[in-house]
Amino acid sequence: MQIEFVLLILSLLFFVSIIADKIGYRFGVPALLLFLTVGMLFGSGGVGALFGGDGIQIETSTAQALSTLALCIILFSGGLDTKLVDVKSVLWPGVTLATLGVLLTCVITGVITYFIFGWLNALAGISIWMALLMAATLSSTDSASVFSIMRTNSIGLKHGLRPLLELESGANDPMAYVLTTTMIGIVLSQSQQVMVLPIIQTIVIQLVMGTVLGFVLGKGVVALMRRVQLANESLYPIMVLTACIFIFSITYYLEGNTYLAVYVGGLIIGNSKFTRKRQTKAFFNGLTWLSQLAMFLMLGLMVHPSELLQINVWLPCLIISLIMILISRPISVLLCMWPFRSNYHTRDRIMLSWVGLKGAVPIVFAVMCKAQGVPHADMIFNVVFLCTIVSLWTQGTTLSLLAARLELATPPDETKRLLHFDMDLPDEIQSTAHELEVTEPMLAGGCTLREMKLPPRTLIIMVRRGEDFFVPTGDSTLAVGDQLLAISDHDANAIYRQLTNEAEEEAQWRAGVKARARARLTRLTQRFAKSKP
Repeated sequence: MQIEFVLLILSLLFFVSIIADKIGYRFGVPALLLFLTVGMLFGSGGVGALFGGDGIQIETSTAQALSTLALCIILFSGGLDTKLVDVKSVLWPGVTLATLGVLLTCVITGVITYFIFGWLNALAGISIWMALLMAATLSSTDSASVFSIMRTNSIGLKHGLRPLLELESGANDPMAYVLTTTMIGIVLSQSQQVMVLPIIQTIVIQLVMGTVLGFVLGKGVVALMRRVQLANESLYPIMVLTACIFIFSITYYLEGNTYLAVYVGGLIIGNSKFTRKRQTKAFFNGLTWLSQLAMFLMLGLMVHPSELLQINVWLPCLIISLIMILISRPISVLLCMWPFRSNYHTRDRIMLSWVGLKGAVPIVFAVMCKAQGVPHADMIFNVVFLCTIVSLWTQGTTLSLLAARLELATPPDETKRLLHFDMDLPDEIQSTAHELEVTEPMLAGGCTLREMKLPPRTLIIMVRRGEDFFVPTGDSTLAVGDQLLAISDHDANAIYRQLTNEAEEEAQWRAGVKARARARLTRLTQRFAKSKP
């Protein structure tokens, strides 16, 4: 296949996925589900079969390599964007959910699934370890889809649930990875005896090594970036990307948890000061979306839609989905949050139980099973894929309604983006940049900038009029429709209120002065008329 044709198909896939994401944002559908759907449409059995007869095919080894790289970048970017100040108050609940909660979800789901399948005589020959492997691939959550739905419906969460979910979603994938790789090793081993103590030691060593290496290497990268002065500023984000890949690779050879190391490394780097930090974060935000889009499309291309309709796929999917949504996730949340019950009420725990949304990570782990040659790997992949779709449809589309019913929904605290000015302030600066549009009431007290009653600690540094920009002075004349770039310690709404209130009060005072002058003139006229002979 010619490279030009491949690039043409990839560009079309990306265009369709981006448009689908825009549509999903409007109707509150998770972007992950739309990306997977686009991949399925262009894969085997979909409209993509028109391109060559069998649709677009992805090799398992290629899928594993690309998904590993994409997941590495996504977790690193998640740590880069996580603020320690926000998660400090929810550190222990978040870590407990990300470790013990994942383990409990895996064990409860695996054991119940094994006994139910044995009772129904479904999936003949499945062992307890195979059931635990299937549960391990589904034990992590994807809170990124949760926040996308919350932003779509303009809903936030009370009682610090959002930073708690952010910490859990960023830190639970490494634990799920350890459980999945451990279960794969057990299933592939020929021995029937499983030594529990060595398994526990391996898990603990991997988690500790991943944490330590992520912390040390993250500190090293920050120190290097502070000392090295690059002539080309565009190379700073590339250096951080190189550091991300280096942390992942060196941790693998030192037998630590690679995904935990890149998350901790991103956390350390993101909460440190270094050159071009803003540009680096913006670079990784775009790279993360590209990685998610490519990974979801690729996973969708690997699915054969006809296989999802077979009874040995949709029946286990339905059973496992019900177990995880109604039993294992609520029990794990209840047990993990029990030591913190004074800070989180029953409504909070119900919301946490329902936010067990599945994402791309379980499907990546299922691809890992196929690449390792696990028995029934194709069945595991199809079941995990379908369970992800069920979770997105059932839990993802009802989150806003549940948050409102539990009285946990709040308007999100989101800063209005600058539309006409391309400017960012460092995180260390407490002031924020706002864009204000000049209105008629704001000019009631005068048309110059000096006559506008701005709040204290507020400065207008730029004016946009049409396509022209200029730096204003106190004597600059403003017009209705001008865009003002303001730096202030207040939010935009407070500035608007100050300007409009001052203008309205001055307008009322001027109107009162005129009314009193007219009344006095009327009285003088009447008195003069009476005094005439």
